[in-house]
Amino acid sequence: MTAKTEQDNAVLDRIIGERRTCRTFTQKIPPDEMIDSIIHAGLHAPFAASAIGSTDDYFRRFVVVRKGSQAMTELIPLVFNEVVAMAGELERAAAKNAQLREQAAGFMNRLATIKNMGMVPGVGTAPFYIVAAEKKGFPPVEQQSLSHCMENMWLKATALGLGFQLVSVTAQMADNPGFCRITGLEQGKWACMGCAIGYPAEKLSPSIRPSAREVTAWPE
Repeated sequence: MTAKTEQDNAVLDRIIGERRTCRTFTQKIPPDEMIDSIIHAGLHAPFAASAIGSTDDYFRRFVVVRKGSQAMTELIPLVFNEVVAMAGELERAAAKNAQLREQAAGFMNRLATIKNMGMVPGVGTAPFYIVAAEKKGFPPVEQQSLSHCMENMWLKATALGLGFQLVSVTAQMADNPGFCRITGLEQGKWACMGCAIGYPAEKLSPSIRPSAREVTAWPE
């Protein structure tokens, strides 16, 4: 292994280990150049070329919504109402299904917490809410591609010293008419995922995981 390879791997290992969810952000606004570089990292994430077919119409789009903008003002209640509707549907289904009630208990508690807060964390709580959109294809593997995209963006944000929070409810907003109008995404054409980005309000602890050997099997 060359000295450069060792150095590159040491930096990569550090960034991977420091990747954490940030839930509180300062009021300081990251420069647009940082956001551009994070989106650039997302563009380089893998995508399902065979599922999409022609790439003449580019397969991935991004929408950057600034805190305090008119778009953000409209999105905050729109996304919150989606969570309230989701919570209601899940509560009704769980009331009729004991197994679902047990399995979904943690998620239901999270939805209840958001309802009590009156807003969705990450939408209006950070300087930027970024929506990544992946063109739908067959088979429908858009969310897998978006997961790769989010991971690239998350690692780049970590390398830049920025905080990153996944806003998973964005996936449920993809076909919402109001959401599509605000973001400019054609309804029915795109799958979505979102994140919040800004400077972290507190130092985040490193990621703690078991060693690879503890969780890996090597069958002969």
